[in-house]
Amino acid sequence: MKKPSRQRSKVVLTRLKNYESHQVSQSLQKCLNLLGGLEKFVRPGSSVFVKINLLSPASPPEKGINTHPVFTKEILRFLKELNLAITVGDDFRADQNELLGSGYPQVCDELGVRFVNLKESGFREVECHGGVLEKTYISSHVLESNIIINLPKLKTHSFSIYTGAIKNMFGIIPHGLRIHYHRDFQKNEIFSQMLVDIFSCAPPTLTIMDAVEAMEGEGPSSGNMRHVGAVLASQDAVALDAVASKIAGFIPMDIFSTQNAHERGFGRGNIDEIEVIGEKISDFVVKDFKHSAIAVGFLRRSLPAFLYAYFQNQLVFTPKVKKNKCTGCWECVRICPRGAVKKKEDGESAWIDTNLCIHCLCCHEVCRFQAVELKQRPVGQLIRGIQHLARRLGA
Repeated sequence: MKKPSRQRSKVVLTRLKNYESHQVSQSLQKCLNLLGGLEKFVRPGSSVFVKINLLSPASPPEKGINTHPVFTKEILRFLKELNLAITVGDDFRADQNELLGSGYPQVCDELGVRFVNLKESGFREVECHGGVLEKTYISSHVLESNIIINLPKLKTHSFSIYTGAIKNMFGIIPHGLRIHYHRDFQKNEIFSQMLVDIFSCAPPTLTIMDAVEAMEGEGPSSGNMRHVGAVLASQDAVALDAVASKIAGFIPMDIFSTQNAHERGFGRGNIDEIEVIGEKISDFVVKDFKHSAIAVGFLRRSLPAFLYAYFQNQLVFTPKVKKNKCTGCWECVRICPRGAVKKKEDGESAWIDTNLCIHCLCCHEVCRFQAVELKQRPVGQLIRGIQHLARRLGA
């Protein structure tokens, strides 16, 4: 007797050429209609937390680092029509000028929506669902909300390879704890399990991804902007990550967070178990989307575990400060979990003590001025060249 097929997760994919308000509104309306309407997910009078991607320190929209404020603004307009208690936020470090430059205070003020830094209301200890964390601390704002709307940005990542829906929820824990986890979970696979643990503590009700202008290369802040022209939406954040990563030229199950979340039953990471509605995914796949130099999933599929571990070690990045680009903002010094990034005696730039460096790349992530470059060992560079060749040959 033939077994009944499992119901597939649905991911909506629509076109959006730019961040002009009217076009954003139309594209989002189409997304929501294809999902059955916003009312399907949100009851009138509910408390809603909107989790944006606002990387510290805050950057202007044109850099493509954060969820675009116009994108968020149009989603907030739809939410306001349902008489909801709405809070927008993230856990970030930024002065007032930086925040104004991000566009978020203005957007939230205009719509009369509360904009918060999550650290202002504190965090509560909660139990996790397996993986590597038994307990963690989650924002009180998130825990007290009936509905969580997740608004990630499509980007590559120099440590986790890809960052999207699951990784965006990393921002609901305290900044200091994030640094602590970077120190404790130095391998990508284990770090990704930790990300899924946090995701499991507060799974979003609905995820809508800003993939209009994505980031390729050494993201999440020092890569290059790449036009994709898409919006993705789904109840299943894992499935959304699978589709988004495929658009960016990855094999979805090569992304450790997607694979781990799929295996633990938090969503569908297998592209064959996902129904893409709206537009065709094949019309959006960017074949030459530039990945981080550590993105070598073909090694993981092809090599024995002991050889994969060796080559993975060869691919590790060592950060180095480019003195001519360093502005002396000292964000890298403040964020380093091991104190490996220091001020030079002349006080003009930072430097990195490689004996202390744990290769978490927090310094690279936080630098808005592309002053932290990533160096790779010769064997790692050779592996990277082989990967480029394999992609060109369609392997």
